[in-house]
Amino acid sequence: MSDKSKPKNLLPFWPHYVLSELIAWYVILGILVTLAAFLPAGLEDRANPLLTPEHVKPEWYFLSVYQFLKVAAVFSFLGADAPRLLGIVIPGIAMAALFFLPFLDRGPKRPARQRPRMLIILVSVLVILIGLTLWGQYS
Repeated sequence: MSDKSKPKNLLPFWPHYVLSELIAWYVILGILVTLAAFLPAGLEDRANPLLTPEHVKPEWYFLSVYQFLKVAAVFSFLGADAPRLLGIVIPGIAMAALFFLPFLDRGPKRPARQRPRMLIILVSVLVILIGLTLWGQYS
């Protein structure tokens, strides 16, 4: 028989391999704890939840709502809190309308060409969402 056909003498999984892994993990944990104790990360200024830095933007799927919150400042003539309230309430109403859309559009005609009112609403909403998303990305 050649040497290739003989099984190698490997360490058994329990307890030798497990113990060697545990020792390695505890050594790494000890190094991390030592580094954290002697080189702690400094604290930064407290975050202001009402002030978002200019360079921070949400992901693309929230950009339209983000831009609408910025545009809602046009409602300031209704009062000091109106822009924030309407900036939150109007997207909520839009999501509720999206949820109830199948119940609102119950006509027997199904092809989109035969439902011009719903088609106009759909195209308008898509144009507004895409426009606000692009405006939020490049503003």
